[in-house]
Amino acid sequence: MNSKYRTETDSLGSVRVPESCLWGAQTERSRNNFKIGPGGSMPHEIIKAFGYIKKAAAITNCELGVLSTAKKDLIVGVCDEIIDGRHYDQFPLVIWQTGSGTHTNMNANEVIANMAHIRSGGNLSDKKKILHPNDDVNKSQSSNDTFPTAMHIAVYLAVKTNTIPGLKKLRNTFSGKSNDFINIVKIGRTHFMDAVPLTLGQELSGYVQQLDNGIRAINNALVMVSELSLGGSAVGTGLNTPPGYSKLVADKIAELTGMPFVSAPNKFESLAAHDAMVELSAALKRSGVSLMKIANDIRMLSSGPRCGIGELIIPSNEPGSSIMPGKVNPTQAEALSMVCAQVIGNDISVTIGASNGHFELNVFTPLIAANVLQSAQLLGDACVSFSENCIEGMEPNYTAIQTHLDNSLMLVTALTPRIGYDKSAGIAKKAFIENITLREAALSLGVVTGEQFDEWVNPLNMTGSH
Repeated sequence: MNSKYRTETDSLGSVRVPESCLWGAQTERSRNNFKIGPGGSMPHEIIKAFGYIKKAAAITNCELGVLSTAKKDLIVGVCDEIIDGRHYDQFPLVIWQTGSGTHTNMNANEVIANMAHIRSGGNLSDKKKILHPNDDVNKSQSSNDTFPTAMHIAVYLAVKTNTIPGLKKLRNTFSGKSNDFINIVKIGRTHFMDAVPLTLGQELSGYVQQLDNGIRAINNALVMVSELSLGGSAVGTGLNTPPGYSKLVADKIAELTGMPFVSAPNKFESLAAHDAMVELSAALKRSGVSLMKIANDIRMLSSGPRCGIGELIIPSNEPGSSIMPGKVNPTQAEALSMVCAQVIGNDISVTIGASNGHFELNVFTPLIAANVLQSAQLLGDACVSFSENCIEGMEPNYTAIQTHLDNSLMLVTALTPRIGYDKSAGIAKKAFIENITLREAALSLGVVTGEQFDEWVNPLNMTGSH
């Protein structure tokens, strides 16, 4: 950090700020008072969302006659740079700050005001500047309505541009494999024990449906996330906002982002509660739970490859051991399952945070935003990685599949409608004890003929796919 400083002031007095930094007194106070975790850990998605908020608010305030065109243009110009991903180094604050996110809101106000002043030919050391962080950049706003709005914008964009596309990519990959493998008959497993047969395509189709259901749940949750609290001001009454501001500013944000944002119908609810985030986090968790099951199934079906189940062959992406030559591990499944564990844990944090909204404001907002954003990002990234580096290259091990099918005693289930449960159980027991085939056991007991056994015990017919 630059060893030279300038003096900035706020309502509490003077603060020394690194000379080259664009933030002001309130940001510096937070930076010094909350040295918790890595600096600058506030998600960049939140910073970008503040760019949209401050830009939309400036345009709306100008149209409603409470902000000059000149000041509006300065704010818009700086916000465009923030939206483009520039100047993230000027947002040094951590997640673990005031629970209302006030410090990050003021960080945005100060940076925008100082950048506008420099663009107008001024110096950061000037006592009087062309824009005031509170009076101009924060006009018609409160941290209590801007941070929840930033959270909704950031999360909505992350889910739409990352999470859902990632889930859809993996879903479509599984769907293609399901169609390719629809006629490959294999043994089913329940309780980790042999069960009646199904096709590999049928097995994979279950994963496709799980992913479809998860995507639907996430899209349903996004309906409430699209509702913005901006215009509620400090407690939901809209204090110090011009008439018509709430709807107009939400319309501006929708226009700028290309997403269907609307003004929340009840600002008291949107400030005091974050139930929309609870619903979305739960939907993300649902997909995490589904993906954990899918990852573990692929890991176990590909286990071995010679001494495990070994029915699937997955890509050999990297060496799996520093001591065992030739060992290859299901690393993509492991990574995905770790992501799922994180998403499930994040949902607990969101649940606790959202349940602690007291009276007119929830003060766990940075925690909620960070956890939901991380879940959205991780799920989308992991699905793409799992699809490209594992499932797209996955192939059946025909030899292992046929061997397991031939060895299964549960094919005897096809005989129960013909000879009854007890006689069928006797065949399976004899085959197991004497280590012979079901056909041999059935003929030895004299309960069916060879022709009957061959006609009735047909694994493909048992799958219901023909």
